[in-house]
Amino acid sequence: MTRPTLRLPDYLPYRLSVASNKASSLIAKAYQTRFGLSIWEWRVIAVLGGQVRAMTAQGVCEATAMDKVTVSRAIRALDSRGLVRRKPKPEDKRASDVTLTEEGEEIYAEIAPSALDYEARMLAGFSDEERETLKTLLKKLERHLDSVSLK
Repeated sequence: MTRPTLRLPDYLPYRLSVASNKASSLIAKAYQTRFGLSIWEWRVIAVLGGQVRAMTAQGVCEATAMDKVTVSRAIRALDSRGLVRRKPKPEDKRASDVTLTEEGEEIYAEIAPSALDYEARMLAGFSDEERETLKTLLKKLERHLDSVSLK
């Protein structure tokens, strides 16, 4: 009996990781050089900047699929730089509502257009239909992965 062969270049998790790393590194140069932000700090700013209300660290974890420790460190670093504000929740002293400060909003407003430009350039080789198909399939995969467990 022959055992299955894993060909890394054809392995979907590997392909997704490579594509993600390449995409993240494109915009990372802009915010790391200009603002000294890590990828994780930028993701927190990006998710908070796209909100009309405050989020808890748990909400940031859920929105970004980042782990709790990484989100906590990023929020702490951003708070120490005055880019986010934490307000303890009265009903749960362990949780805080996190919002961008005015300076955090300014950074978001400056970087977000660049991020959207990078996205447009990344997808420039795709037709409108292919872009929509890609987004639809990625969302479907994400939803499915929420229900997959390893045995």
